[in-house]
Amino acid sequence: MKTFWDTNVFIYLIERHPLWYDRARLLFAEHLGGTGELITSMLTLGELLSQPLRTGRHEQAQRYVELLTKTERLWLVSFDRQAAEYYATIRATTALRQPDSMQLACAAAAGAATFITNDQRIWGLKVAGIDTICGL
Repeated sequence: MKTFWDTNVFIYLIERHPLWYDRARLLFAEHLGGTGELITSMLTLGELLSQPLRTGRHEQAQRYVELLTKTERLWLVSFDRQAAEYYATIRATTALRQPDSMQLACAAAAGAATFITNDQRIWGLKVAGIDTICGL
């Protein structure tokens, strides 16, 4: 099974968020120890890098790069033509912002069964190509 993580879940994991770190760490360990695949997009990588680079925390930025590019069964997907078609449908049928729509489109195009985010505006949405959209 493929599971897509939104940017916020990775932030909780790496920055050890006081409320969400334990849950994110547990889910991450389950993915690594199981047979499923964890997916996120290149947009996630860009979003993760922006704040550390803005504040001069280059080591933090490097940790994000290493996590997303060197973890087994963690795949970064691009915004390709299939994602663009999902994106168009999502934008045409919802009031979601562009980054949220891009994330969902990448997840659908990659065949993710589950999309995990802590953005409550997205929970429970019905998006073609994704079975479940839920929070941590």
